[in-house]
Amino acid sequence: MPEYSGQYALLVDGGINLPLVGEVNLRGLSVEAAKTKLEALYRPYLVRPFISVTLISPRPVNLVVSGEVTNPGAYTVNIVQNATQFPTLTDALNLANGVTLSADIRQVQLRRTHQNQEQIYTLNLWDLLNQGDARQDIQLRDGDSLFIPTAVSMSPNETRQLLNASFAPDASAPVQVAVVGQINRPGAYSVVSNPPTGKPPTVTQAIQTAGGIKPSADVRDIRVRRLTRAGTEELFEVNLWAMLNDGDIDQDISLRSGDTIIVPEAATINSEEINALTTTSFAPEQMRIAVVGEVVRPGPQVVPPNTTLSQGILAAGGFNKSRARQGSVELVRLNPDGTVTNRRVQVSFGSPVDEQTNPLLRPNDVVVVDRSGLASTTDTLEAVLSPFTGIFSFLNFFRIFGILQTD
Repeated sequence: MPEYSGQYALLVDGGINLPLVGEVNLRGLSVEAAKTKLEALYRPYLVRPFISVTLISPRPVNLVVSGEVTNPGAYTVNIVQNATQFPTLTDALNLANGVTLSADIRQVQLRRTHQNQEQIYTLNLWDLLNQGDARQDIQLRDGDSLFIPTAVSMSPNETRQLLNASFAPDASAPVQVAVVGQINRPGAYSVVSNPPTGKPPTVTQAIQTAGGIKPSADVRDIRVRRLTRAGTEELFEVNLWAMLNDGDIDQDISLRSGDTIIVPEAATINSEEINALTTTSFAPEQMRIAVVGEVVRPGPQVVPPNTTLSQGILAAGGFNKSRARQGSVELVRLNPDGTVTNRRVQVSFGSPVDEQTNPLLRPNDVVVVDRSGLASTTDTLEAVLSPFTGIFSFLNFFRIFGILQTD
């Protein structure tokens, strides 16, 4: 019966207007279920109703994603013809470029309107990640709204799992952070993972970008301050000394844009710890020292952070062999607490790192190379005889012109 056949628009509320039977509500029915319902409605009018129902073009699914996602907002998903399923929860999170590192994926809220009544479902994506519970990744419908709340607290292990999830945030973009406190160049920085790891940059990478820590830094009590989407503040404690000594990589937490890293000043300074920190990845790449006195190139020197005393002398060109006292030098150090230490060190160029004969230098150390005894005597004689040198030169001037006669 061609007069009853044709293409008919299915409205947003599931209604469709057909010949003979008028308006019919097909909302929530599969294609096969819609076929059965229509055949029953046409039975009073047709002897043997046989109806073929085909979906010509699926309507796009409109979704809203808000909360702890990278790009909250409204999204439209175009459904491919003959698609086997609608978009899922994780598909929607990927549309919003993934969840943030503050997301509580145990309490994802789905709001859905059914028969003019709003229904709220709570979904736990941790069960999906840890137990493979695919029921949590439900298919979404047109008009669904997702809200991802802020986590009250999240362990470093949970953060690492979240970064490995399929709906993790995009880590290729740089993050904008501030680094303040006991570092060499405090300020705001754009930090990227170096080398690229596919994951957000970490605390140590941000500190390195800011010029590295100062000798007075307390790496046991670093704080990371983070603002959530809701405007609340989270505070994370970072102990980089535990990472260095115990291998606790969870201390080097991942960062997100807007984080502030605070490096406090240590209450007490341990010389052995300072020497150990100079070789870490978050130490300064270079430091300034001064080598003065009887060396080839006296003055300020820029050296690597793990430079020894003998290497510092060599950076200044080495001893002035005709004038330097080569057995020992004076090491002047400004300590982080404001005090100054001054000690004499016996120089041994062939020895390894040793606190007594070849200590590691610290930023702003001054190495003083004294004159040898012979150089001191020579300089003294020159100072004493310098007034007479001018007289002798004056007499020689007259001798040249024959003005002055000598016996």
